[in-house]
Amino acid sequence: MDQTLRCVLGFFLLNLIPHGLAQGNRPRVTTTSNWPETFWAETLTLRCEIEGGGDSEWTFGWRRHRTFSSDKETKDNKYIISRATDSDNGDYECIGRRGPPNSTFTPWSEPFKLTVTPRTPKAELRADNTSIPAGGAVTLTCDVNSPSSGWTYILYRGDHPGTQDDGKNFNGRISVSQGGVYWCRGERGEPVYYTHYSDSVTINIILSNRAVATLQPHWTEIYSGEKITFRCEIEGGDDSEWEYEWETTTSERSVRQSKSFEMTATSYREGEYKCKGKHKTEVLSSTPWSTPITLKVSEQKPKAELKADDTDIPVGGYVTLTCDVRSSSGWKYYFGYRADKSSHPSSINDVSLAGQISVSKEGLYWCRGARGNPVYYTEDSNTIQLKENTVANKAVVTLHPDWSEIYNDESITLRCEIQDGDDSEWEYEWETSSSFKPPKEKEYSIGPAYTSHSGNYSCKGRKKSDQSPTGWSIPITLTVLYSSPQPVLTVSPLWLSPGDSVTLNCEVKHPSAGWRFYWYKAIPKLSDNSYSYQLLSGSRNGTEKYSFIVHGQTHTAGYVCRAGRGEMNTPYSKPKFVWSGDLPSSASLTVSPERVQHFTSDSASLECKGNSTLWRVKFQEDSSLADCSLRDTMTGSTCTIKSFISRNNVYWCESGSGEFSNAVNITKQNLYIILVSPVHPVTEGSSVILSCRLRHSDIVSNVFFYRNNKLIQNDTRKELNISAVSKFDEGFYKCQTSGRESSQSWMSVTVVAVSSLGNPSYPVILVIVGLICGVVLIILLLLLYRCRQSKDSCLIRSIQSESTNQDSATNPAAQHHKYSPPLQGDECHYESIKGPGDTAHDANQSQSQDVTYSLIELKNIGKKGKKPEPDNSMIYSDVRLETEDPSVLYSQVSCHNPGKAKKNKGKPTPAITEESVYSEVKPDQ
Repeated sequence: MDQTLRCVLGFFLLNLIPHGLAQGNRPRVTTTSNWPETFWAETLTLRCEIEGGGDSEWTFGWRRHRTFSSDKETKDNKYIISRATDSDNGDYECIGRRGPPNSTFTPWSEPFKLTVTPRTPKAELRADNTSIPAGGAVTLTCDVNSPSSGWTYILYRGDHPGTQDDGKNFNGRISVSQGGVYWCRGERGEPVYYTHYSDSVTINIILSNRAVATLQPHWTEIYSGEKITFRCEIEGGDDSEWEYEWETTTSERSVRQSKSFEMTATSYREGEYKCKGKHKTEVLSSTPWSTPITLKVSEQKPKAELKADDTDIPVGGYVTLTCDVRSSSGWKYYFGYRADKSSHPSSINDVSLAGQISVSKEGLYWCRGARGNPVYYTEDSNTIQLKENTVANKAVVTLHPDWSEIYNDESITLRCEIQDGDDSEWEYEWETSSSFKPPKEKEYSIGPAYTSHSGNYSCKGRKKSDQSPTGWSIPITLTVLYSSPQPVLTVSPLWLSPGDSVTLNCEVKHPSAGWRFYWYKAIPKLSDNSYSYQLLSGSRNGTEKYSFIVHGQTHTAGYVCRAGRGEMNTPYSKPKFVWSGDLPSSASLTVSPERVQHFTSDSASLECKGNSTLWRVKFQEDSSLADCSLRDTMTGSTCTIKSFISRNNVYWCESGSGEFSNAVNITKQNLYIILVSPVHPVTEGSSVILSCRLRHSDIVSNVFFYRNNKLIQNDTRKELNISAVSKFDEGFYKCQTSGRESSQSWMSVTVVAVSSLGNPSYPVILVIVGLICGVVLIILLLLLYRCRQSKDSCLIRSIQSESTNQDSATNPAAQHHKYSPPLQGDECHYESIKGPGDTAHDANQSQSQDVTYSLIELKNIGKKGKKPEPDNSMIYSDVRLETEDPSVLYSQVSCHNPGKAKKNKGKPTPAITEESVYSEVKPDQ
């Protein structure tokens, strides 16, 4: 062949001399396939392409290793290598000729290097999971294990490759939902070139049935030599349709195919065991593997342990024996007994499941455990010797002080008391579970105490004369805690009405265990955002009760408490506050906008005013206190609550001089509707307007207003107008409009003492006073008619009102009733009417502030120059302003007949007969 190639080369060289080279035409060798590598026996086609060759006809020549590979020209530009081998390796070039008559040759192309891989590639099949869950699928991936390209793949399912075509010409990934044995191979090119078959992959179907492996007996620790049985249960399946497979991590690798199997436990069989069921009719269908159970085998035979709660049997009593095999379960216990070491042993009873028996006979005792079938026995336990006591006295442990729970560094004494015994005849023994061993003395003093002193303590006595012991006392438990308890203070009420009594409760563990309680008022310290504590009056020496009442609280205040006993004091409790909504004179908090509810998008500010120049705004969030500056912005005396944050907190001001302002409740809600209601308490008698506001609209219609969840207005008015507020109007209010409902807010009403009967702010009181005057006038006319007094009698009325009482605060003389001077000889009637203010200042005269007395005195002055005689003709008009039914007033008139007194002159005055008249007056509502 080489000779032929040289001849053809010479032919081309001769033609080059007369005719020359084709200008601008360059040949290039390419392949008809798109992959660079060629495998053994694969067919490869090379092609010679002439750049700029045009439509002219070309003939082509080929050479390898710069040697011609044919002795003639071809019109086809393809060079085919069939079933390539490594002998086809090399560089391939091509040349083109165009002509005759004037033949033109291209230069030789650049070499094309061909390398043939000397083997047939093999496909590789992988699965993302070899088990298909019920109703699921798995993904199979096929590729060629030598990096190459241009392949498509064929998937087969069956016991042998190629037996069943399950997928053809897929791109290398395919999803399957059937169980079976799968194979694949790749193909490419024309004619088709195949890879070797892949290794098989077995895919199982996982059924919904669940396998459960059990161990009988079900003990976690087995001893060498015990018989055990493993069993595989299939839930929701019939035993006849299943085959079984076991898998274990033990060194014994024998395959188990049965539902259950028995074996003798040994150490080399330790490990995990799990099973699954295979369906007999559904090929490659099985349950999931069961949860493994662990077998632990101990080679050492266990030994039982015997304990006794005492080695001395009390007179007429017994001792409890306890037998136990540690770190295992399922045991039954057998007890043995003999009177002494030389006597024959005997069994006390057949078996004890609890491991405890009570015995009252002295002697030697032991025990052993047994379990399983056939029975497996432990080794015999230790031996305990019991003796009978001859002493009937009982020992008792007492604590001094009698606190079973104490705290670090406290002191306590444990004392062993022998009932009906003289201290001089006894020695003492102690038994304890604590870390400290008490001395053999009557008393054991602990101080300072540590947590390691905690435990059970019991004692017994022995007579000094013959060492006869008592029985052990009943154990007493002492607990020593590391730190003292943290007291928790609660206050009631949380919101004040001026003058309320505030109840403080200091909660501490075991409040009756010797504690004394101390009560303090919290004083703000602005320098470090904390409080100093001022001991309350009456609490200097502490109180035995954990409750304390502060009388007459009018404004917002903070309190703390602590407890103490002996030399130990608890920490202070966290401050708790009782709030007042009324504005005090020394410090006040105002809100802008002045309402309780705000939208989260609103900016609300709280300003502190008063005598101080330094302020901080505090608020309660859940059960803790926070400062405005921690979450919001405090500028000077103003706290600005940030927008877009939901709030529901109580706010108040604290001054640098230690004062508290009123408290306000502020809510910021991410709602579409709010209720506009007053943020401060409303004074009784004043007017209030409540309204609804929408987030994105100023127009509201058909507004419904509710008080305490009861509808009170549902007409076309857009506002709820209360012209004169009374205590009856106090409560929770909310509004509803446009299908949306606001949150509810509390409106508080403050009742103020009447300062002037003529004040237009109190129309109800004016009506009441007018009715009283009318009733009194009618009574006076009746009395005048009955008494038949002379024409020159005079009526002098003196009305003592609240204004008189106010004057009396500065002028003692003003405390007396003011009467118009009567004319001599006249019979005068005095009416003294006391308003509510009088009773407030004169507690000795009356304990009730809801009663108005009208005092009518009928006095006979007599002739000129004569001293008036004592008169029993006083008439009282008792007018009750407050009753269970606030709409009813009662006027009680007691009449005394002065005429009877005259007839009995010189005789003992008879008992005065009172005639009472009740007049019911209903004021306008």
